[in-house]
This record gives sequence, C-alpha cells and structure tokens, in this order.
Amino acid sequence: MTDRLHGRRILVVGAGTRPSPEPDAPMGNGRAIAVLAAREGADVACADVDRAAAEETARLVEQEGAKAHVIVGDVTDPEVCRALVDETVAALGGVDGLVLNVGIAAGRRLAETTVEQWDYTFAVNLRSHFLICQAALPVMAEGSAIVFIASVAGISAGSQIPSYDASKAGIFGLCRHVALEGARKGVRANVVAPGLIDTPLGRLATAGRPNRAKTPVPLGRQGTAEEIAAPVVFLLSNEASYITSQVLAVDGGLSSR
Repeated sequence: MTDRLHGRRILVVGAGTRPSPEPDAPMGNGRAIAVLAAREGADVACADVDRAAAEETARLVEQEGAKAHVIVGDVTDPEVCRALVDETVAALGGVDGLVLNVGIAAGRRLAETTVEQWDYTFAVNLRSHFLICQAALPVMAEGSAIVFIASVAGISAGSQIPSYDASKAGIFGLCRHVALEGARKGVRANVVAPGLIDTPLGRLATAGRPNRAKTPVPLGRQGTAEEIAAPVVFLLSNEASYITSQVLAVDGGLSSR
C-alpha cells in the first residue's frame, strides 16, 4: 500500500459485482476499484442497485481498514442520482473522488433494438452520469477527481449493440464538458475505457456471443478487473494532478487494430 488516496472520500457508483454461479468467479470492475481505493487509504461509499453486492464490496473495503458505506438505488431515477452524492457527503463527510462505473447493454443490432431498450440504456449509461456529476461537482473541493468508466466499444464499434456503443461514446463528450467546468475549481475528470475484461458480466456477454472470446487482442489475453482498478486509482490520486479530459484505453492494444 502506498496510501495514495489517504483521507479521500470516494463514491463508486456500480460498486457491486454481478452474482455468478462459478465458485472462482472474478471481481467486477467496480468492486476491484472500491477495494484498491480502500487499500490506498480512501473511505468508500459503495453504491449499487443490488444491496447484497454492495454490502459484499463494503465488507471487502472494511477488510482493508477503511470506512465503507452502502448505498442502494436505481440510477434510472433522477432523484436517486442526486441522493447518491448527498448520502455520501452525510456518511463520509464529503466527496473527493467519484467513479462512474454503472452500465448496461440492451438490444442487438439496429433492427433488433427497441426504442425502450435504447432509452433505458442511455438512462443508465449516460443520463445518470450527467445527473450525478451535476450533483457532485458543486460539493467537490480543489484536488478532487472524477473517473468515468466507458468502453473501447465507444471508440470502435464492436459490441453489436448500438445503444451500448453510442452511450459509451457519449461519455467521452460528457467527460470533456465536466473537465472544462471542473477545471475552474480544480476538479479533474477523465475516462478509462476497458477492452475485453474477465469479469462475471464479461463472461455473461461471451456466453451470449461466443465469438467475443476469439477477439484478437494484441497482448493475447483478456484483462482483469484489477488491471482496470490500477489506472482508475492513479487518475483519482494527486499523481495525476495535471491530467484531465483524457481517455485512457485499457484494452491490451485492442483499439489499435
């Protein structure tokens, strides 16, 4: 532990991990980020729509010696998005870091995606990010940081789910605006765009589209949630104090093809 986030209060939205029947199932990105943030000295508010998943993440955070707080809510509700920030401030005394990891995928190709699936995906993947940033930015002090978790699918279409690809691309534009407004008060905002990552959700995606596992990643393997958490914690820390409005693809070189 290097204590890079000592004294920070971090809200991780999407901090749970999808339940899996596999006994050795890996962590999801949100849980890995929350645990590493705690290991680096931060207290963590663990927000998720699944209470059991959020509570398990909080337990792991506390094992690292940090304070954890569980928040349960559905980010398709605008009032919940705003309340996540208020509850974090009340529980932890403030919010110095925000990680927006929540996301879904619905539909398939243009012809098989309904209007309802499109709107629901955007409500979760993009509107919630806008609303949470709208609530968080005014209460974040100088030196705070926001990290959006997007996807390389927003850089180069590949998921075959247009609502997912488009909503993840939209995060890049939202981040640039948040970074511009945040710079006025010394708050940074960046995007981490994962590629093929071995998580329970990733395994579920592969089960539905088996050729996903054959995607030719230049480094020859899928990444891990821990390999997503490491750059996120870096971007939250003062080590990244002059980095803002950037997109970092963590994808084993996939987006370079």
